Amino acid sequence: METMAAQVSIYPLRQTSVSDAISGALAAFRATGVEVHPGAMSTVIAGNEDAVFAALREGYRAARVQGDVVMVATLSNACPTPATPYGKGAANARHQPR
Repeated sequence: METMAAQVSIYPLRQTSVSDAISGALAAFRATGVEVHPGAMSTVIAGNEDAVFAALREGYRAARVQGDVVMVATLSNACPTPATPYGKGAANARHQPR
C-alpha cells in the first residue's frame, strides 16, 4: 500500500476554547497509529493510505464532539514528512532532488 501524508488544520468555531477540539483530534490521530507531527498552524500525519484516511475520519469525529469545526486537509504521496527528509521513506523515493 502506498505511503502518504496529510497536512491537517482544525478550526473550532464558536467555542470558548479552541484547544479542546485540537487536542481531541491529535489524540485521535495518535490512536490510529499514524505518524503525527504537530506544528504551530497545522499537523502533518503520515502512514499508509488506509491509516491516513482512517486518522482523518477519527480526528474529525473527535474534534466535532466539542462543537462546530472546520477541518482542512492537503493530501500528498510525494511530500516528505518532518521525520523523513528527502531521500528517506517510500513516499520520497521517487521524488529526491537531483
